[in-house]
Amino acid sequence: MPAQRRGFNETVTRFWSFAAPAYNLPVLQRWVYRPPQDEVLAQLRGHGSRRIADIACGTGVLADRIERELQPDDVYGVDMSDGMLAQARARSERVHWLKGPAEHLPFDDGELDAVVTTSAFHFFDQPAAVREFYRVLTPGGLAVVVALSARRPLLQGPVASRWKPAHHASPAEMRAMFEDAGFTVTDQHRVPRPAWITFISDLVTAGTKP
Repeated sequence: MPAQRRGFNETVTRFWSFAAPAYNLPVLQRWVYRPPQDEVLAQLRGHGSRRIADIACGTGVLADRIERELQPDDVYGVDMSDGMLAQARARSERVHWLKGPAEHLPFDDGELDAVVTTSAFHFFDQPAAVREFYRVLTPGGLAVVVALSARRPLLQGPVASRWKPAHHASPAEMRAMFEDAGFTVTDQHRVPRPAWITFISDLVTAGTKP
């Protein structure tokens, strides 16, 4: 991993280790994080996934919901932050909690049926992460990314640095990343939100591995 990228990952990890308790605040979970999690659960339910990993799982809210609501064979929560993982382990003993970055997942080739991530994709090396999702999925496997995505192209950032950390990829960029990695895009739509909170503009992109 390049030194610049490693330094960025370490900075993000330190911040979220410190901020982990605030992440669980009910108001944040209800209005910010639950809508994209509901979208992911619907995609997984329709796919019938049995071995699922939630990448950048944070304090484990989504991974725990996947385990309780869908009851698959195995659920993994992966995060780089020790603080987040400590909160996650306290939440559930049934989920397998693992430490690692999205760009280098701790799974063998073709080990999983589904890989999901919500509210963290802007921190990843985005093309590398999507390629890694493809690697760890079995043929027919599902990847679902819910990511911040500005509605106006001018808010996306300069084209020359479009894959930089904290980039909010456009729908076209998301589709291109999925297709370049080998996925067939099966769905793409905005996360439905109440009118008063549409300043949070997040996008669901789902694809399957042929």
